[in-house]
Amino acid sequence: MLRKIIIYSIALIGGLVLLAYATNTDYLLKAVRTIYLKGHTTAFLDDYHEFDNRTVKIGDSTYSWPKHSLYNTSEASERLIKTHQDLGTIAYVVIKNDSVFYEQYYQGYSDRSNTNSFSMVKSMVSGLLGKSIMNGTIESLDQPVGDFFPEFSEGLAAKMTVGDLSSMSSGTNWDEHYYSPLSITTRAYFDDRLRDVILNLKVVDTPGQKFKYASGDTQLLGMVLEKANGKTLTEQLSETFWQPLGAEHQAYWQLDSEASGIEKAYCCLASNALDFARFGKLYKDHGNWFGQQILDSAFVAKSITPRFEESPQYGYGWWMHHHQGRDFFMMKGHLGQYVIVNPKDNVMIIRLGHLKAPHHQSVQFTEDIPIYIEEGYSILEQAGL
Repeated sequence: MLRKIIIYSIALIGGLVLLAYATNTDYLLKAVRTIYLKGHTTAFLDDYHEFDNRTVKIGDSTYSWPKHSLYNTSEASERLIKTHQDLGTIAYVVIKNDSVFYEQYYQGYSDRSNTNSFSMVKSMVSGLLGKSIMNGTIESLDQPVGDFFPEFSEGLAAKMTVGDLSSMSSGTNWDEHYYSPLSITTRAYFDDRLRDVILNLKVVDTPGQKFKYASGDTQLLGMVLEKANGKTLTEQLSETFWQPLGAEHQAYWQLDSEASGIEKAYCCLASNALDFARFGKLYKDHGNWFGQQILDSAFVAKSITPRFEESPQYGYGWWMHHHQGRDFFMMKGHLGQYVIVNPKDNVMIIRLGHLKAPHHQSVQFTEDIPIYIEEGYSILEQAGL
């Protein structure tokens, strides 16, 4: 009986593998191996270990965030502690006037731990677009995508610009669903042929008319940047931002396959809270980093301004949020990865973790975001700041 069970099991597994290849869903085999068999239903914080990566290198000179004179003198409220426990926070940092005021790590993670950025990296890719425009390798936000990929040079697709990709208004048929194993988002995460997945997208609506969140837009933008600059995205990020901003730790950018593959531009840069925060400071300071103009200030201003009046929550690679009379812009990623910035108060709040509050399709910002904002300000107010 045991022998029969083993034989039938092997036959069943073999049949499922053949079926996956026959139906062009063989990417699910990688999904099962890297995610589902490890007890997860979606990508997770430490999953970069399961994929090929390129290393984003640090420079010879690094910058350590100074600690405020009242560093960690405030205490977290019971509400914040419960939120951390319920949602699996691993890092919570409050920075005031470019000094770390409050910093806590949980579950064995530290300021050196690398975890998945998820979609926070979209803001960085948009920044690479701004740098390419500064350098002249891309003409402007209005340059057609078809100039780089002829697959998008006819019909409605011919109207699609690099600015449309950065502002999530490409008009493609991308469907953003994280938990469906058959969605294009899941395929993009696990498929070894990510370029083909993206180049097979169809433009079904007039580009540049309305906001529709689509990770495929950022992936295509990353492919444009790779072609325009003749370098991998990892090389561009390291040379353009990671080293000039004095990042202290190497980061790791997931690839679709072996080391000669393509970066998942829409997600998956493994880094830490304080290195992620550098991008908040760069945009807070209008693209200037201690006297060096890294990004054009006009591009920065445009990035953190809504492109479409009916979609005030998104600009070019950055989210905007208004809460309790304050205006914030932010980097935002799957499972609750946030860099939240208020330039007026010179405050940044960084949270990384395993979960976010339940998502309701009618809202763009989950209920945990106001908690992190309110509690961050409460921590500052305890010290009279």
